[in-house]
Amino acid sequence: MIEIKELTKSYKGVEVVNIPEMSIAKGESFGLVGNNGAGKTTFYRMILDLIRPTHGTVLSKGIDVRTTEEWKFYTGSFLDESFLIDYLTPDEYFEFVGSLHNYSPGDMKEFLGQFEVLFNGEITGKKKYIRDLSKGNQKKVGIAAALMGSPEVILLDEPFANLDPTTQIRLKDLLRDLKEKYQLTMLISSHDLNHVTEVCERIVLLEKGEVKQDIKTSASTLKDLEEYFATY
Repeated sequence: MIEIKELTKSYKGVEVVNIPEMSIAKGESFGLVGNNGAGKTTFYRMILDLIRPTHGTVLSKGIDVRTTEEWKFYTGSFLDESFLIDYLTPDEYFEFVGSLHNYSPGDMKEFLGQFEVLFNGEITGKKKYIRDLSKGNQKKVGIAAALMGSPEVILLDEPFANLDPTTQIRLKDLLRDLKEKYQLTMLISSHDLNHVTEVCERIVLLEKGEVKQDIKTSASTLKDLEEYFATY
């Protein structure tokens, strides 16, 4: 699904990402962990062609993401609040994003119905601008919009941050359900080791832009990661 080849990124001569090779298979749930400054967000931004690598290539279904926008039609993402149009209400924003996918009012109602539990009555129908929502509720809007159009792959950066424990559990359940239902390829970065090991079947540990561990999630993964970061 996604292939990384000799990917590097440097700023002012300082290398912040160096990943010689990596493949993420279709339908895989991929978790990226690391401390602040590890290069997680930079890596995701290169996958989305938001920033260009210093060297190397990102391929999505065999397509170099720098050469065409075809991959954008099957890729959803939410990295931060800058992805939102914050002077709109959530309803207006969903209507706008839905129009890009030719959603009818019926399609939109059916789609948003999947998020009723996650939204918890706080998002739609409130006539409140996105900029006036809490960080957690802004995140709910962004994640829902990223899943519009039935993408084949989705990238989420810190999706569990700023959410209360109940919402975190609901989001984990939703992501697992969508992955199983649609064979969704999920790339999730998170500082929360507990959440990412629960949702993702593969964990990559990034340190100073380099892959230090690439492991299949097992019963011992959380403990192993906690021990690694405790001695970092």
